[in-house]
Amino acid sequence: MKPILEARHINKFFRKPVLFHVLKDINFTINKGEFTSIMGKSGCGKSTLLYILSTMDTDYEGELSLNQQLITGAERKELSHIRNKYIGFVFQFHYLLPEFSVLENVILPAKKLGEKSAEEIISDGHDKLKILNIDHLAKKRASQISGGEKQRVAIARALINNPAIIMGDEPTGNLDSYNADNVFNIFRQLSDEENLSLLVVTHDEDFAKQTDRIITMGDGRIIS
Repeated sequence: MKPILEARHINKFFRKPVLFHVLKDINFTINKGEFTSIMGKSGCGKSTLLYILSTMDTDYEGELSLNQQLITGAERKELSHIRNKYIGFVFQFHYLLPEFSVLENVILPAKKLGEKSAEEIISDGHDKLKILNIDHLAKKRASQISGGEKQRVAIARALINNPAIIMGDEPTGNLDSYNADNVFNIFRQLSDEENLSLLVVTHDEDFAKQTDRIITMGDGRIIS
């Protein structure tokens, strides 16, 4: 098994208004193709942990590796590049630009990365939309499509740079059960068919039970 993401002895402190130990000795590995969910009560540290794993928060103790490469201590500019290239994000809110077309939204991270020609990027964008069965929406404005479709566009955008891992923060939290099931099935397919690693913070027990593994957190620790 190839490890994609490794957290070793991650500790996090909030220093204001008083010193608070929010994450306590977090250790785990996500392997290639593994679909893992993180569960726990509100305030247990799930989102704080995801913020660190996604390289957004660098103020922590311990070591973080992505693709078997240590990324703790990397410069901000390098971390921004790593994040854009290797990590795809899907949030509870899709954060699409409403005035842009669906295709324009999807290809934004690829334009930012700048490793391919404009033609290749557009072709990749259509490919990702096809995987999610929404290529027919490519020219529509993001403001003109449904909530379930918006979340599919957000997943296509997360996939555009062929990341090593997709991280989700309550990606079904804003959806009805039909669209939540759709999102789960897309993630399952990406894991099974594309061998993509996924790490999803969720409150949805039905969602979590169907993933390969559940990491349960309580009071800043992994409890199971």
